[in-house]
Amino acid sequence: MAQVIVRNLDDTVVARLKRKAADNERSLEQELRLILTAAAGPDLGEFRERAAALRASLAERPQTDSVDLIRADRDR
Repeated sequence: MAQVIVRNLDDTVVARLKRKAADNERSLEQELRLILTAAAGPDLGEFRERAAALRASLAERPQTDSVDLIRADRDR
């Protein structure tokens, strides 16, 4: 796995990150790893590919109109 060094962070930023990590019961390193992983999430093209694959996998599944479900619930 790769390592990254970030220099010249403001002390208040580091203090806030440490507080956030402590609030989440994680180490600073774990917190930073989660933050960076979330920030580097899939780009728009990857998202569209995943959405298209999901749509294709659900294409054959029957869909129920939510209006029918709400009406049936209200009629009970």
